[in-house]
Amino acid sequence: MSDSPASADSKGSRIRRYIFFIALLLLFIFIFTRLSEVEEVADSMQQGDWRWLGLALLAHFISLVNVGVSLHVIYHLLGVEESFIRLTVLSITANFLNAVAPTAGISGMSAFLEDARQTGHNPGRVTTAMALYALFDYFSILFMLALGLIALFRRNQLTTTEIIASLIYVLLVISLVTILYLGMRSEKKLHQFLGWLSRFGNKVSNLIIHKNLYDAERAYKFVHEFAHDINEGLREVRHSPNGLILPVFLSLTNKIFLVMVLAFIFLAFGQPITLGTLIGGWSIGYLFRIVSPIPTGLGFVEGAMTLTLTSLRVSFANAVVITLAYRGITFWVSLGYGLIAFRFLSRSRRSRSSKKNLLLPEEKPSKQFCENDTAENSNPAEPKT
Repeated sequence: MSDSPASADSKGSRIRRYIFFIALLLLFIFIFTRLSEVEEVADSMQQGDWRWLGLALLAHFISLVNVGVSLHVIYHLLGVEESFIRLTVLSITANFLNAVAPTAGISGMSAFLEDARQTGHNPGRVTTAMALYALFDYFSILFMLALGLIALFRRNQLTTTEIIASLIYVLLVISLVTILYLGMRSEKKLHQFLGWLSRFGNKVSNLIIHKNLYDAERAYKFVHEFAHDINEGLREVRHSPNGLILPVFLSLTNKIFLVMVLAFIFLAFGQPITLGTLIGGWSIGYLFRIVSPIPTGLGFVEGAMTLTLTSLRVSFANAVVITLAYRGITFWVSLGYGLIAFRFLSRSRRSRSSKKNLLLPEEKPSKQFCENDTAENSNPAEPKT
């Protein structure tokens, strides 16, 4: 016997509640294991001018909304209609999940795919939207990184570590471009390339940590579905390539807002600003956020940004405080936003599920009821003509 809509909705509500509490527990564990860093960030923030720090918080929030608008434009380009507000909430939730439950970005991707399932959007086009957003994001970072490396080179502060990290990042960009190019040309070739990447990743992982990065069976299934989805979604892009200009522009402005966050923090702590110092410090810090072997780059970003700012003639004490304040806003405040967004998304899905159940057609009467009703309404005593 199948569950009634009310029973199914109640069960779904309980599952969503459990998921929220699990996410909350993961957040508490995450913060507890890094309590010393949280205390350092809090102490650093207290030393700054709150007027400039408030502007830094505002610029950071605008950068988060910018991501939602960029996704909205890409979704529209692929024929998927969704509000930029919901996509902003989804992107904040995805970042939160990637931080507290790091699985090579799969946690964040699952938030978008689950929402596509709930709203009836084509998962192939949603997957393609994520890939295109990542591509534009990588290109905008590459542009800012080039400016940062030029600033370091002009001041004779470019080191081998930064060059190697930049080359690793360029390889990541080339890999993503190859994936999208093959996805547009041939699903079979993309499947083969992704399969090779997953096997190569496992070989490297075995050499470093002596275990596979991906489960072979799950990786094969994911690669097959991903190749099909990308190939299907990119068909829409071929018809309107000019529509890609706006997402590229939005991705670049997103990075400009993040540089503004760093600039306001400089002012909050009374540090003189030069454009080369800002872009150089920000770009290297963001670079190590991506190429770091630790999810979200905790420790690596702080160390890289502090050393870069110091090499660009910022005192070591100021460089430490500025870096901690920047990470406090862009990482720890983002976690708080993420928890709120995760809860909001869960309630939104529950509300949408309830409305769907109200719109379901009434259940058909049982067979026994129909037979009784027919017997009562018929007149067996009526004489035949």
